[in-house]
Amino acid sequence: MRTINISQDIVPVGEFKTGISKWLKSIRGKNHPVVITQNGRPAGVLITPEEYDKLTYTKIFTESINRGINDINKGDIYTTSEMKEKIRESRTNRQ
Repeated sequence: MRTINISQDIVPVGEFKTGISKWLKSIRGKNHPVVITQNGRPAGVLITPEEYDKLTYTKIFTESINRGINDINKGDIYTTSEMKEKIRESRTNRQ
C-alpha cells in the first residue's frame, strides 16, 4: 500500500458521497487508499479489494506466527517423531 497524499487522498464525506464512482476509480488507478473524513476527523478508509485481501492474509499469517512463538515460549512443542505419531493416531482414529 502506498502512502497517503494529504492534498489528494483525504476527502470529506459529503464530497465522497457526491463522487463515489470517481473515488472508486481513483483507488483502482492510483493503487492507494482514500481517507474519508467526517466533521474534520478520519471516519473511514477506502481501499481496493485486493489490498484488503493482502492485509487480511498478512494479519492471519502474523497471528499464526505469534501463536507458534507463544507455544514455543510455553514449552508446548513436539519433536518430529512425536508429531508423526500424533498424525498417525489421528489418521487411525478417522477410519
